Amino acid sequence: MQNTVQLTSINTSLNIEELENRFLNAEAKIAVVGLGYVGLPLISALYDKGFETTGFDVDTKRVENLNNGISPIKHIENNHIQELVESGKFKATDSFEELSNMDAIIICVPTPLTKQREPDLSYVLATTNTIAQNLKPGQLITLESTTYPGTTTDVMRPILEKVTGLKSGEDFFLAYSPEREDPGNAGFSAHNTPKVVGGDGDSAMRLAQALYGKIIETVVPVSSPETAEAVKLTENIFRAVNIALVNELKVIYSEMGIDVWEVIDAAKTKPFGFMPFYPGPGLGGHCIPIDPFYLTWKAREFDINTRFIELAGEINVHMIRYVISNLTEALNQHAQKSLKGSKILLSGVAYKKNVDDMRESPSLKIWETLEEKGATVDYHDPFLPEIPKTREHITLQGRKSQEITPQILKGYDAVFVATDHDEVDYQMIADNASLIIDTRNVFARNDIKAPHIIKT
Repeated sequence: MQNTVQLTSINTSLNIEELENRFLNAEAKIAVVGLGYVGLPLISALYDKGFETTGFDVDTKRVENLNNGISPIKHIENNHIQELVESGKFKATDSFEELSNMDAIIICVPTPLTKQREPDLSYVLATTNTIAQNLKPGQLITLESTTYPGTTTDVMRPILEKVTGLKSGEDFFLAYSPEREDPGNAGFSAHNTPKVVGGDGDSAMRLAQALYGKIIETVVPVSSPETAEAVKLTENIFRAVNIALVNELKVIYSEMGIDVWEVIDAAKTKPFGFMPFYPGPGLGGHCIPIDPFYLTWKAREFDINTRFIELAGEINVHMIRYVISNLTEALNQHAQKSLKGSKILLSGVAYKKNVDDMRESPSLKIWETLEEKGATVDYHDPFLPEIPKTREHITLQGRKSQEITPQILKGYDAVFVATDHDEVDYQMIADNASLIIDTRNVFARNDIKAPHIIKT
């Protein structure tokens, strides 16, 4: 890496060049705060390059399990966690005093929305205050959590400087680098997904590039943390808007008797000017349903209305009502039954296929709405054997996934496919269910056809 930044001394015996070399030689001690879908893959990438890493989390049970080689995430196997622990290069802890022993602290905590659809920075604020209480001169602090432009420099930096009396860019170094994890995607990992980095000043930028450049193939520097924060929001708003577009097209084409999936499959043969997005029963996950509202909220500070973004959100939320309406109509036409009193099997509650993550999953809202309308609902999901405790969806907590057999399937009035996991026997469902509502086109993709399969 070429040194393009003037060396700056900090108020300790350690200077930037020494810290940079520790990153480049994998001799630095790295802290990762938040041991979930973002933090654990990052720890794995750090381990692969030889770094000594400590994972911090407030969940004492998760910390205990990790130290015993038990992964909290299905697509990260237990034997890999065991390898990390047994190497002596990784441990998990809930003792945040150990942050003072680290050379870099990377924050990977949740940034949800409040019930009023406003940014909830409580996890970021709590983590920042904890870091401030344990900050030592010469540390690099990087935020990876998705947030609105200005969070790193306008929210985090004042806390760190006020509590410690230290100054960003001189005594400690602050940067933003948005996570780009895609759980279940075998083609891209933390290693080969390009990493955007924005530093609070030249020295922070240089150090962040040194650290991330050691573990990730391509680092993309941008001019500021605010730009990096905007990059992350733009990526997910782009997806949210385009998903809303195909969801609206699905409704229109359905009324015309046109299969939207066939249209998309044909359109994507164009080698330029088109990118395929696919409809579904709504949006889920920790990013796409949430991130647009971070920008919407921030834009109000500048008296700007984000009409296009908010319209996309309305369309995607409406899809839940749309698919439930189609289920109700299908029950009336095919089974001469009303939704009230019907027995429904919900196939899939994770927000996307082949992951055990149900954050913001539309399946949960569909489930609750069906029960509010008088239906009896069970679920089957090979990735989620039990509904965990969450801040919302209290009535669903503790429910257990039902095994499916031909006999069990015959006992339901309809099977509603909300998530198209690969580990589901769709042929068995087609052969034994009396009515199927397919919101993911999974049966057609598997060349399974039957008159009782309704695509919606």
